[in-house]
Amino acid sequence: MSSVLLQAAAGLSLLYFGGEMLVRGAASLASRLGISPLAIGLTVVAFGTSAPELVVSLNAALSGANDISVGNVVGSNIANLALILGLAVLIRPAEVAAKIVRIDAPILIAASLALVAILSDGTATRFEGALLVVGLVGYIAFTFWEAGQETAPVRKALASAAPEAHATAPIAVGFLLAGLVFLIGGGHLLVTSAVSLATSFGIPQATIGLTVVAIGTSLPEFATSVVAAMKSQGDIAIGNLVGSNLFNILGILGVTAIVRPLSMGAISWIDLGMMVGVACVVTALIAVRGALGRIEGAALLAGFVFYTSWLLTG
Repeated sequence: MSSVLLQAAAGLSLLYFGGEMLVRGAASLASRLGISPLAIGLTVVAFGTSAPELVVSLNAALSGANDISVGNVVGSNIANLALILGLAVLIRPAEVAAKIVRIDAPILIAASLALVAILSDGTATRFEGALLVVGLVGYIAFTFWEAGQETAPVRKALASAAPEAHATAPIAVGFLLAGLVFLIGGGHLLVTSAVSLATSFGIPQATIGLTVVAIGTSLPEFATSVVAAMKSQGDIAIGNLVGSNLFNILGILGVTAIVRPLSMGAISWIDLGMMVGVACVVTALIAVRGALGRIEGAALLAGFVFYTSWLLTG
């Protein structure tokens, strides 16, 4: 059993560092190609922090572990807004000045409801996966347009999410390739160890996907959002998590379903309801107050603890 736990830890480490290297390599290359820091901050960073979820969900789907594949995305979306955002605003309350964040949050609710509708018959087909990917392309295009409407200070703050690009082109390519290798290796290790853990302890694969795997693949979002919160960049902290959740639904499940159609498996309507519910709560708080304080952060964390406890003991 200790070897399985070490394997899981190694997988998580490779996923985390792989995601970091992928983001830095991609950001450096994008910068050298003349892409603006704002565009890099809005796309490369959001995709990079979601890269572990993509690799793990694809690996799980190709391995026949559909519960882990779908559970990883659903669980990551819950963890991002309940666990990570809760911790971030406990560290420092976050104000939301950017219109783009206020608009993205309702879009996240729409995407979450679309996923529920797609899974209403228990499966996600290749056609439905393609529709999700088309939605992602439309969302990225809208994001660029909306970012251009922001005030200069807000655009500067959003651009600050892009990592500094000091690397030469060969080094950037090296980081990019190494990140991909780490991600692929880490994804394989994590999925294999997750299946072993589920089998050994008699825990459903869906539960492992919704908890251990989901929280593990959300580590990049955790690092990015906590650092942003400590710098009093509430727009970055919240925007990163909302954007990551949209990438998870539209991009990750979309691409995964195109590669191999997915079944809902043991993922329950309660799990999907929790995903939609947390998105609705965060959106309402942003719309009404324009900020999230420590009380809201504590409430989000309490909800996550209650939900996870129910999963593990139910």
